[in-house]
Amino acid sequence: MLETDADRLDLLRAIDQFVRDTGITESKFGRDAAGDPRLIYDLRRGRTPRHKTRLRVLHYINRAYIDRAAASREGR
Repeated sequence: MLETDADRLDLLRAIDQFVRDTGITESKFGRDAAGDPRLIYDLRRGRTPRHKTRLRVLHYINRAYIDRAAASREGR
């Protein structure tokens, strides 16, 4: 499945929000989420991610938010 420019921009918005919410650096996010410290830099310059990469990044973001919510419920 080919990703569109709108998909790329939606992914970038989700990443930017996550980076703001968590304070993680962009390079650490890229490395942790996709094994690519230049991920955000390249996306901003027009790189179109593969469908698998997009899903992997969104899974990473969702998992992190779920883990944070669980930790706050447990009082950590």
